[in-house]
Amino acid sequence: MSTMANPAATTHSTVQLRRAVASSFVGSVIEYYDFLLYATASAVVFGKVFFSTLDPLTATVASFGTFAAGYLARPLGGILFGHFGDRIGRKKMLVTTMTLMGVVSFLIGALPTYGQIGIWAPIILVTLRILQGVAVGGEWGGAVLMSAEHATSRRGLWASFTNAGAPCGMVLSTVALTASAAIAGEEAFLVWGWRVPFLLSILLLGIGLFIRLKVEETPVFAAAGKTARVPLFDVLRNHPRNLLLAVGIGLAAFVAQGTLTTFLIAYGVEAGYSRQTVLNGLTLSSVLAVIGIIGFSALSDRLGRRPVVLAGAVAMAVFSFLLFPMVDSGDVVVLVVALVVGQAVIQPAMYGPLAALCTELFSTRSRYTGASLGYQLSGLGAGLAPVLFASVLAGGGSTTTISLIIAGFCLLTVVCVVLLAETSGNSLTENPPSPAAAAPTTTIS
Repeated sequence: MSTMANPAATTHSTVQLRRAVASSFVGSVIEYYDFLLYATASAVVFGKVFFSTLDPLTATVASFGTFAAGYLARPLGGILFGHFGDRIGRKKMLVTTMTLMGVVSFLIGALPTYGQIGIWAPIILVTLRILQGVAVGGEWGGAVLMSAEHATSRRGLWASFTNAGAPCGMVLSTVALTASAAIAGEEAFLVWGWRVPFLLSILLLGIGLFIRLKVEETPVFAAAGKTARVPLFDVLRNHPRNLLLAVGIGLAAFVAQGTLTTFLIAYGVEAGYSRQTVLNGLTLSSVLAVIGIIGFSALSDRLGRRPVVLAGAVAMAVFSFLLFPMVDSGDVVVLVVALVVGQAVIQPAMYGPLAALCTELFSTRSRYTGASLGYQLSGLGAGLAPVLFASVLAGGGSTTTISLIIAGFCLLTVVCVVLLAETSGNSLTENPPSPAAAAPTTTIS
């Protein structure tokens, strides 16, 4: 008997979809709280705590370097957890990645400073950051698939809740650091106050695991039967073009994300704004970004992934030349408008649909690996952009150069979107079609 003809089965399916979406969202919030807490701390704390022997500008670059190490490790996490997620199931890997992230973040909060253990402090910090990257690299693919493979329609909408967890995690991490700084005071904050948000990760881990353990394995995976022996080889052999296009499409979204969150914190402070002013603007734009991500993802169910992402990429290319003059204006209102327009309106158009798009490019037998690898390789843009841009300014370059780089990545996204067939009508129970150019647009009802 089909699910449509069985009310009990339909109700069970609906309950599991809701649980899957809630689990993916909450889990993503917790994972990105931990991962992006490091991003904010790297901009305002770590240069002084772990790189105190360097001059301020060099310390900032070094701090962003440890931040980037986490992004470099994310593709490894996608391959590692993707392999086992495709072989033995999505749910088991999600429990593992969440546990790893929570424990590592707690250890960062307990890490001695450079003044206490010397060079071992930054070495251990980088090691823990790499483990964070491995964890979040495996988390995203499983969380997205839990929603997308439970969904029977509106796949873009349901899958987007995982991506919406990222700005929520940013808000939570920023609020935690802000509250800690306000309570402890500037001097105490640099001594112990910054540690509190990291130590709280162990409590969030318990909440996340409680919710995640209530979700069943996805019906698509359960019905898939035989899996790929080595999912990575299956992706490289059968879906290489899809993988490359996924990376190219996502790069601009992540470069914009790294610019508007991590880099702009340090740049805004250097431009004369107080740290709290920049963090407040970032918090507001992150809250509104949740609406943008979900809204543009739902729109991609109706219009298709391609036109939504394409519009976002073109808009970001133009906006990149307006962003820094707005920040340099010295006007707090103009700064906030720049953050909101960039992070809550333009970037979500590129970023939101990525969750569904990446899942639609690969077959069930290697979808966890393929989607994770495509997304995490493009995610390198968010980790490397702040390092690159800080280095450009340190070398005497201008913000115009930075804008040109951002626009260049947007152009790459435009080209890749043009080369990609519309994916929103692809069935997750069948192999995806070849990504021929200029394919007709289809949508999910």
